[in-house]
Amino acid sequence: MCDVVVPEVVLSTGKRMPLIGLGGAASPLPPLDVLTSIFLEAIEAGYRHFDTAASYGSEEALGRAIAEALERGLVKSRSDIFITTKLWCTDTHPGLVLPALKKSLQRLGLEYVDLYLIHFPARLKEGNEGWFDIKGKILPFDMKGTWEAMEECSKLGLAKSIGVSNFGAKKLSHILMHAAIPPAVNQVEMNVGWQQEKLRAYCREKGIHVSAWSPLGANGASWGSLAVVESPVLKEIAIARGKTVAQVALRWIYEQGASVIVKSFNKERMKENLHILDWGLSQEDRDKIKFQIPQKRGCPCYTFISEDGPYKSLDELWDGDA
Repeated sequence: MCDVVVPEVVLSTGKRMPLIGLGGAASPLPPLDVLTSIFLEAIEAGYRHFDTAASYGSEEALGRAIAEALERGLVKSRSDIFITTKLWCTDTHPGLVLPALKKSLQRLGLEYVDLYLIHFPARLKEGNEGWFDIKGKILPFDMKGTWEAMEECSKLGLAKSIGVSNFGAKKLSHILMHAAIPPAVNQVEMNVGWQQEKLRAYCREKGIHVSAWSPLGANGASWGSLAVVESPVLKEIAIARGKTVAQVALRWIYEQGASVIVKSFNKERMKENLHILDWGLSQEDRDKIKFQIPQKRGCPCYTFISEDGPYKSLDELWDGDA
């Protein structure tokens, strides 16, 4: 059994969420049985928060792993595991949200998810499961109506908490103007190379927890960069602390009060990524990270910019924080 206990944050809903989660996105995705084994290894290592999405293709494997973990006694009950999944852009329409969540629950083999997020503030024509070939396929996005449908999922008990992903402050403000249930979480790109100070300050003020995807700069992804893993600043701190560059990068996010979604399927690195809890960065380390690392968004999502779509510029898409 694992010897790592990951601290939790209490969300605005009163629900508790582990501050380190394992992401279920990969390209290419491993075969179903391999992916199921990877998730089981993660549970054995100490992960209790898993982050998947309708568009990842990993919900079924995660569901199988949870069922097997319960059967083997790796976890005592369903409530010991925190599951996040996401509504894809083809279903960001008031009448499609609940059916989409029910399909996700069916694939997961669960009665509820702990957190359900709107994956991206856009709507795409049916049949578009990816991020790239979407030219001419972007539809108007009814943000208010979609959020009301998310609230219905919460009221039905199918999602214990609801939130968003990749939303800027202006879009969050629009939701908050009308929301009966405010977003509990905003999951965004965040790492030492894109620190999201303005957005984090806004979310803190509104009681919205920030969760970080791409904590290591998505090194290995087609759009990823080496800005984090090859950072001279992080390398210097890592050597001084006797840690890896990844551990320093993840510890920095943890110290900002954000949760972190790590995405390694390598057994040893999965364990290594959990070992960020029993040591800390100095104020000097934090100052170096804040002032010496150049800032640049790693995933601007240019494909969502078009003259005939809702976002005609990156500034519009990212609410002035491109």
